[in-house]
Amino acid sequence: RMLRVKLIVTGDDFGYCPRRNQGIVDCFLAGAVSNVSLLVNGSAAADAAKLARRYNIPIGLHANLSEGSPVCEELRTNSSLLNQDGFFHGKMGFRTALSKGLLNMSEVKQELKAQVELFHELTGHLPPHMDGHQHIHVLPEVRHVFAEVLEEYGIKYTRVPIEPGLHNCDWIPPSLMDFYLGVEEDSFNTVDVFTKHGIRWPDIYIGLSTMGKNMSVSNIWSAIDTAVAEFASRAPAHPPPQSRTVTIELMVHPGYPSVPPVGGCGEGPDDFSQSWERLHELQTLIKPELQSHYKTRNVQLCSFKDL
Repeated sequence: RMLRVKLIVTGDDFGYCPRRNQGIVDCFLAGAVSNVSLLVNGSAAADAAKLARRYNIPIGLHANLSEGSPVCEELRTNSSLLNQDGFFHGKMGFRTALSKGLLNMSEVKQELKAQVELFHELTGHLPPHMDGHQHIHVLPEVRHVFAEVLEEYGIKYTRVPIEPGLHNCDWIPPSLMDFYLGVEEDSFNTVDVFTKHGIRWPDIYIGLSTMGKNMSVSNIWSAIDTAVAEFASRAPAHPPPQSRTVTIELMVHPGYPSVPPVGGCGEGPDDFSQSWERLHELQTLIKPELQSHYKTRNVQLCSFKDL
């Protein structure tokens, strides 16, 4: 049977730098991105919020505890969330500090709430969805605090990065695959926590296998096809009409490469944001054959607030 697909294409790291913002807006205007996730501690966050308002771009919060500086004044000095240079611990540093029991969860909660408040200040509304930069929101301990914050603010949707078919993606280098499989395991362990707090997420997540240089029209399509086929095989044989719709979030990182010293979240732009891979994602997403593929396959682009 034909499943109707609702596809949320989320441009992550909105607010990271002006060139990232421009790239994401260009994708949105081309109909290639349908939703964005804002880094409120990004150097161009205020500019991003203005652009979202100007172009009516659906926007949520990309909670960041791993890159740059906290937005909560009190946590900018003498906090367990900071390394000796006074910045967040980094993608792997955060995970190491967490596993050693060095992070204070009340400070995690304080910073997450400060980011929701700043998002509200910048955009004029609460985020309809909130996820974690570098997938910090599904980590042990953090997941509980994250879920509490979402429930407190009535934020309905998040992202659970469990990608169907990930294990078969032989183009992903082993070191990166190890990280992704760690994210997947953390995500499996988070499902019950988020469910208990009444938080929801799309039926399917895609984005690890299609990141950066690995993004191509055919990779996006095979990821969607694999995921939909797996979903359909699990669905009951005679579903009621409304459940013939499957929702997918495709996480993307388009943009024009950052040029130092501009960009970042307080420490300047990282290597990935300066690389050609961001531009490669942008160019792939706006390809007409991808757009026409959506039409022929009954795929409707939407945002979290359309679910």
